[in-house]
Amino acid sequence: MKSAILVDGSYFIKRYRMLYPDWQQKSEKQVARDLYGGLLRDLRYVNRKIINKRELYRIFYYDCPPLEKRVENPVTKKGFTFARTREALFRKQFHQELKCLRKVALRLGRIADDGHWIIRPEITKDLLAKKITVDNLTEKDVKYEARQKGVDMKIGLDISSLAYKKAVDQIILIAGDSDFVPAAKLARREGIDFILDPMRNNINHDLHEHIDGLISHTWPSSIK
Repeated sequence: MKSAILVDGSYFIKRYRMLYPDWQQKSEKQVARDLYGGLLRDLRYVNRKIINKRELYRIFYYDCPPLEKRVENPVTKKGFTFARTREALFRKQFHQELKCLRKVALRLGRIADDGHWIIRPEITKDLLAKKITVDNLTEKDVKYEARQKGVDMKIGLDISSLAYKKAVDQIILIAGDSDFVPAAKLARREGIDFILDPMRNNINHDLHEHIDGLISHTWPSSIK
C-alpha cells in the first residue's frame, strides 16, 4: 500500500508563516525540512492503526516560479525588479532545497504576465468613505497582483492519474479551498482514501462530504 502527498505550495507558505511566527529567521533549508517533517508526521498519523504501514510513494509540491519582471509603482513612479525582492529570492532557493529532498517532485506552473496594480482593500474602504483621497496614497497602499496559471490543473491531473493508474491507495492533500473537489470525487470513486490537511485552518463544512478524513494537529498547536 502506498500514499502520495500533494501540497498546494502557495497555500502552504501562507499557512506556514502563520504557524511558525519565527519564519523570518529560518533559512530556506529549514523551511523545507519543516515541510518534509510535517508531511511525514501526517503520513504516520493517518496510518497509525494499520498493521501493514503505507509506504510513501512521492511528495508532489505545486508552485510557480517567482515573478521577476520589472514594474513601476503607480504612486511613486519608481521602478523596481521583482527578481531582487526577498520573496523572489526565497522562493527560488526554497524550490532548490525541495529538489534535494528524497521522493519530492516539484511541479511548477507559471505566473500570468497580465498582472496589474490594485489598491489594498482596507485602503479602498477609506477612499470610498472619503476618509482619505488619492493624493494621500503611499507606495505601500498598492500591490501588484499576478495570477498563478496551471497549478490547480496540475494538481487535478495528478490526482486523476494516480487514481486511474492505481499507483497509490491513499492521497493526502495540503490545501484549503474547494478547487480540489472534482478530482477528490473522482479519486474516491476509484477507491482512493482521500485525506485533507488544511494546516489548522478552518474549511467549509460541505467539504467534509468529499473527503475520507481531516487532519491538522500534526502541525504546531500554538497558532490560530
